[in-house]
Amino acid sequence: MIIAASAPLTVVAGGVTTSFAVTGSLGVPLGFLLIAVILTVFAVGYTAMGRFITNAGAFYAYIAQGLGRPLGVGASLIALVSYNAMQVGIYGLFGFQLSMFLEAKFGFASPWWVWILLCIVVVGILGVNRVDLSAKVLGILVGLEFLVVIVFDVISLGAAPEGVSTATLAPSALFGPALGLILVFGVAAFMGFEGAAIYGEEAKDPKRTVPRATYAAVAIIGVFYAFSAWAFSVGIGPSQIVAKSQESGPDLMFVFMSSHAGVLLADIMTVLFLTSLFAALQSFHNSVARYFFSLGREGVLPGWFSRTSRAGAPWAGSVAQTVIAVIVVVGFILGGEVFGGAAALGDTAFLYPVLTMFTWLTNTGAMGLVLLMAVIAAAVIGFFAKNKRGVGIFTSLIAPALSGIALLWVFVMILQNFPLMLGQEQPDLTTFLLPGVILAAGAIGIVWGYILRSRRPELYRQIGHGTEPGAYGTQLIEVVEDGN
Repeated sequence: MIIAASAPLTVVAGGVTTSFAVTGSLGVPLGFLLIAVILTVFAVGYTAMGRFITNAGAFYAYIAQGLGRPLGVGASLIALVSYNAMQVGIYGLFGFQLSMFLEAKFGFASPWWVWILLCIVVVGILGVNRVDLSAKVLGILVGLEFLVVIVFDVISLGAAPEGVSTATLAPSALFGPALGLILVFGVAAFMGFEGAAIYGEEAKDPKRTVPRATYAAVAIIGVFYAFSAWAFSVGIGPSQIVAKSQESGPDLMFVFMSSHAGVLLADIMTVLFLTSLFAALQSFHNSVARYFFSLGREGVLPGWFSRTSRAGAPWAGSVAQTVIAVIVVVGFILGGEVFGGAAALGDTAFLYPVLTMFTWLTNTGAMGLVLLMAVIAAAVIGFFAKNKRGVGIFTSLIAPALSGIALLWVFVMILQNFPLMLGQEQPDLTTFLLPGVILAAGAIGIVWGYILRSRRPELYRQIGHGTEPGAYGTQLIEVVEDGN
């Protein structure tokens, strides 16, 4: 689930080329390793806290118990907005890519939004079934992604027009003026890594498997992306990788494969690029469904969100996420077709779902999740300050403090470079509106938390504690299951 959310093939094809193109730096491969180090340090306290808290609303429960219930409710709404934004934004790229592929290969022209709506149905069906089914489907897709990227890496190293150069692995390439930008664009590739804790209630042995999955995912993703970015630079040539990435963007990978491995393999990679997007869509959908479930169980949202299917999946949360996706997609369809959003883009009108829906929403979601991780680091310190629980000072204070400062710096860098991330020459309304949505969600959640404290004190006491013995949420779930 974690690696599916990070979408390996999508990151190598799109994220790596975008990083080279926008930063103009050769330090992209080492940037992935640096982010992996920061997140590994973050995971030290995060997974330690997870040994004492098992909750499908991971961020929400951690912050509620570490920094207070109102902040926990605020975090829950930021998480809902961020995960929804990531998931719905990816639909834009999926619909565009599939529509373009079918037209290029079969001459079949079709609206991009048709494929999005069909995909929403498939994702929704998988979402209301047991997580095992989603995991099996995603496991196969992710395995194929890794295989095809490894093939690409091998071919790149074999091509090496300038020799197998280590120019992009020099520390001087990373630690320069573009360091902040490299981290800003690279951190999005890791979004979803924190998701193991979300599945803690469904795991057979969460105290062991959740930390193991978290560390393994960070290590695998970091090393794999760094190696693939380096191989990419070798295949194109270090002196050409920035210029070629600026010229071709994500298509550079497929153009390269067409000329070095044949059209058939390039087409297979394109299909797997689409399945990579599908895997990420399913993973984020599942995360949103479980947040709805956790908040409904504890009364922060209406109780019906906590309803599960006979298979044990949070079907109400899954349906809610599906409805949100449909509403937002329809909004972008109307924006493009009725209000002239696509026409306003001129010659790039055909890229409307990519330049707006995908770019706006995924960058907004990544920003929200980075903010949450910075707050989680503070929550770890607060949680263990109340009771050490036998945890050492490095785990309870030093590691979360270091990672929290680093993540907060990355968040500030995202805010400073948000127009660049949105591809804007000059800031406009969306530059401020999109970050505002994240901050407003947090503020509304905090206010709602205080309202619950004054009006429903018994429910308030259970916020972030829904899986503890005797908790209101646990009793509610038992009633719902008996009703089924």
